[in-house]
Amino acid sequence: MDQGQALLKHIESYAPQMIEAQRELVAIPALGPTNGGQGELAKTLLIQGWLEELGLELTRVDATDQRVESGIRPNLLAVLPGGKGPRAWVLGHTDVVPEGERELWSSDPWQLRVEGDLIYGRGVQDNHSAIVSSFFALKALKELGVAPPGDAGLIAVADEETGSALGLDYVLTQKPELFAPDDLIMVPDAGEPDGLFIEVAEKSLLWLKVTVEGKQVHGSTPHKGVNALYTAARMMVATRELATRLGGEDPLFDPMVTTCEPTRKEAGVSNINTVPGRDVFYVDGRILPGIPLEDALALFREEFQAIADQEGATVSIEPAMYLQAPPATDPRAPVVRALSRAIARVHGAEPQVGGVGGGTVAAFFRQRDLPVAVWSTCEHSVHQPDEYARVSSLIADAKVFALIYAGLA
Repeated sequence: MDQGQALLKHIESYAPQMIEAQRELVAIPALGPTNGGQGELAKTLLIQGWLEELGLELTRVDATDQRVESGIRPNLLAVLPGGKGPRAWVLGHTDVVPEGERELWSSDPWQLRVEGDLIYGRGVQDNHSAIVSSFFALKALKELGVAPPGDAGLIAVADEETGSALGLDYVLTQKPELFAPDDLIMVPDAGEPDGLFIEVAEKSLLWLKVTVEGKQVHGSTPHKGVNALYTAARMMVATRELATRLGGEDPLFDPMVTTCEPTRKEAGVSNINTVPGRDVFYVDGRILPGIPLEDALALFREEFQAIADQEGATVSIEPAMYLQAPPATDPRAPVVRALSRAIARVHGAEPQVGGVGGGTVAAFFRQRDLPVAVWSTCEHSVHQPDEYARVSSLIADAKVFALIYAGLA
């Protein structure tokens, strides 16, 4: 049995320990203050204890936040020292989203429920799976005495669910020397249930709050007013056409074009026989990375203003999200090649490489010209009631990370 086979076999024995690790993590509701919680310190200290037991080298990069009792939002980095080769990093985040409507859950979201291969609880997928799989990958290397060719690292950051200003962005600002362009950086925060998709690119995010002001009047005299709802409806209908005018195609994405959709709408008048004088709606724009967001925003302002002028209304457009996507990671980058080889060995099939419409924390690496790949065996249960993950997927992901940590990919 070669070293790689020994690693993979050893990781299969960790299933009961992985379940217990998830049980401990789920029991700590690490909600940021924006989501009504006290942050991630308790969960980070739990993980820190595991890493200390392995004898890893630890670094804390804590951001100050007076909104939480501890006063800090902790970011933890752990390294198993290796040779002079590139470092391999796996990044997970410790914060989770709130439970939502408790009655939609089949069991307590803060107590792990195990049903065969499935485990349920808030955070089991997003993002405990990243922390558990990378921790047990390092544990396997340590227990088998495998010396990695370069430092093998695990990162557990705060604040991912509410912007990362006190999480990864803070770490990269305060400690840029920790990372280099030849590092193999992996972010297990998205993927597909079969484990065969590697994300190397993201669309820009342009979310708009559109407020239309008209003149409210009785429904029997619409000619005396300005119908804000009708004006807003015209703008909503125009939204998709404006997306096509932004142009461009990128085969990394599905769909390969920019999309803009009217989504949320605030309540207007409550009765039928009133012409509304105010209407507020929102647009979710997923813009191809090569298109400057200022150009997209200018187009929406110009066209919506023209519609407002035609109807005798006024309109204001306020960006609710404005995130210009950085350039994609090269699909031929070393981290993508290493992941592809490891995935093929573990899953028995070649992964697809592409882009996604949503943003991930990987963007902060790409903004600093650090190649990064987003990958995991990911169930589509994140942010939902009865969030779940598979123990078999935790094992498979740990195998992939172990192969990369050990330089066997």
